[in-house]
Amino acid sequence: MNRPLLFLDVDGPLNPYAAKPERRPEGYTTIRVPQSTGAAEERRGLTLSRRPLRVWLNPEHGRALLRLGYELCWATTWMADANRWIAPVLGLPDLSFVDFGDALLQDRPDGVHWKTGPLVEYANGRPFAWVDDEQADVDQEYVTAHHRAPALLHHVSPRLGLRETDFRDLAEFTRSVGISPPAG
Repeated sequence: MNRPLLFLDVDGPLNPYAAKPERRPEGYTTIRVPQSTGAAEERRGLTLSRRPLRVWLNPEHGRALLRLGYELCWATTWMADANRWIAPVLGLPDLSFVDFGDALLQDRPDGVHWKTGPLVEYANGRPFAWVDDEQADVDQEYVTAHHRAPALLHHVSPRLGLRETDFRDLAEFTRSVGISPPAG
């Protein structure tokens, strides 16, 4: 049986961006990521000078994620850039990512998060867990109605990031779909 997918958001679960800005959480390291000029500015020939984005990451999270037994997949606006900036700090290999295409940051009239439909489509009937800080009940309802396999939508506080209890919940989900996390 295929391992379940674990869709990972960066900002919130891995980067607790809403934590007190003057106090990096214990165990985290800081990286500075250059911000590129937006597409609209580039089309107009403008180059904006933006301050680098501060990102807090806990290197221990990579090992903990790999121990869970999932197939890891980025589900973030970072898309492929998560492999460049986030994966090396966490000790993760390059991961596949969901290309959100036209859905990227587009509000839906039904209130379902813009990531939800593309994640269900990407999973294509496989069990999955989705770690994010922006899910709501309407997203769970959508997944239940449109996905034929087990799914866990796991909310993580953007003030706290992933905690030990989150890893326990994710491990429990793999067991509930008949997959035991690898030993070690």
